[in-house]
Amino acid sequence: MEQFDKHRDMERFLCPRASYRGKLKPEHLVFNANLQEFSHKVSYIASLQTGGKLEPNEAYEQIKALWKQLKRSKKELGIGNELSYVQPDLLDEA
Repeated sequence: MEQFDKHRDMERFLCPRASYRGKLKPEHLVFNANLQEFSHKVSYIASLQTGGKLEPNEAYEQIKALWKQLKRSKKELGIGNELSYVQPDLLDEA
């Protein structure tokens, strides 16, 4: 049990999660988790590149692949397809 607690604490330290405060929809929660994972991975890649452990071109290709995954996730979840605002001229007609 103590080993599990140490692993969980290390996971929380390495990959902290911020609380989601947006619209409470399942697809928004999933996308937020994907976005946070993208952010953490980009941070690791940037650190490896800064430390000389990863070539700039390789870092770019890895981040580009992660971006494509995030973009595909957004599309599959239908994020951004809903009308998020009412146009001001429509309010005048009501």
